[in-house]
Parts: sequence; C-alpha cells; structure tokens
Amino acid sequence: MEVLYEDNHIIAVNKRCGDIVQGDKTGDPTLGDDVKDYLKTKYNKPGNVFLGVTHRLDRPTSGIVLFARTSKALTRLNKLFSNKGEIRKTYWAVVDKRPFKETDTLEHWLVRYPEKNKSIAYSNRRANGKIATLTYRYLASSDRFHLLEIELHTGRHHQIRAQLAAIGLHIKGDLKYGFPRSNKDAGIHLHARSIEFTHPVSQEKISITAPTPRDAVWDHFSQMKL
Repeated sequence: MEVLYEDNHIIAVNKRCGDIVQGDKTGDPTLGDDVKDYLKTKYNKPGNVFLGVTHRLDRPTSGIVLFARTSKALTRLNKLFSNKGEIRKTYWAVVDKRPFKETDTLEHWLVRYPEKNKSIAYSNRRANGKIATLTYRYLASSDRFHLLEIELHTGRHHQIRAQLAAIGLHIKGDLKYGFPRSNKDAGIHLHARSIEFTHPVSQEKISITAPTPRDAVWDHFSQMKL
C-alpha cells in the first residue's frame, strides 16, 4: 500500500486496480481494511481504529483515495465533497482514439442501470437521469493510445467511462464500456491523478498527486513532461 499523504486527521493512499474501497457483496478485503491495519501497526493502537470513507473509486480504477482519521475531519470532508468546487479532482485516462477537439466540456444525462452495474450517457434529458458534466484536455499520444486529463464537475456512477464512451472514446481495458480487450490485471487505464482541497482542520491548501501504475503504456506517458 502506497501512502501519499498522512497527518493526524486525514490519510491519502494510491489505490491499485482491483482494490475495493469499501465492502460489497463479494466480501473481499477492502482498501479501508488495509489502511486500518497500517495505522494500527504504525501507531501501536489498541482496539478499533477509526477510519472514515469520504469518496470511492471504481474497482478497476487506480489512484488517490482520501480517508478521514477523525470524526471531525470526516464531517468536514463530507461537506467539502458535497459542495461543488470545494474539491478539485483530476483524472488521467488512456483511450483508443484521439478526440476531435483538443479540449471540451461534456454534458450528458446519465442513467444508471443497477442490474448491469452500468450507466449510459444520453445527450437529451431523461426522466430518471442525472446531469453529468466533465472537462477533458488532450495531453499526448503514443503509437496506439491517447492520454486525456479530465476534471469532474459532478460525481456520478461510472461518469468518466460512460461520458467518454458516448463520444466514441473507450478507456483501455474497459470491456463494459466498449474497449475490445481486457487488461491482464482486470483493471482499466483510468487513474485518479490529483486532488486539491482545503484541509478540513488546519485550513491549509493541500495538493496530492498519485504516481500511475507501472506498465508499458502508463510508463510511456509518465516519462513525458506533461
């Protein structure tokens, strides 16, 4: 487990593809369990360790996950996450096609289909849909793939994956949203790259960046001066 930032109130870790942030029907061990074990061992804490989940990443996605170490921090972080613009999250996505526009803001109506664990982005209003917006920026290309930087303006189920698919871009390894082949690790090339926010207790400006996973595609882009 890679710890990216830690103080008395919060801890940020770099989630691996395949980790689940919080328990689900699979019953698999969670990233939260790993963080609790780490804190318990490092600080020799007796009994249970408090750890609050403030947000989640899809299981096949990698990158920054922020946890609260105190109830005060959890309450305040939850408020930050619920207020638009208080927390800036940036993602990197490796896709199969270069977008027509170098940068664009996408707005769709996102409808979630729980039975398929999938969301579909529609250009027109849907009765059971929720508005979803993001801004992407083209960064670089390799011989086969293209790197986008994405800033979320809303936080919907599978939002980046669904909205990019709606404009014909498919994230490497993402079979569910149209990429033809899975990755060997069952992950996808979507990475929560950075997060910026005001510390819930100290009020300092915090900026955290997560290194990308190690594979040939990510390594190619990570070595560029972007």
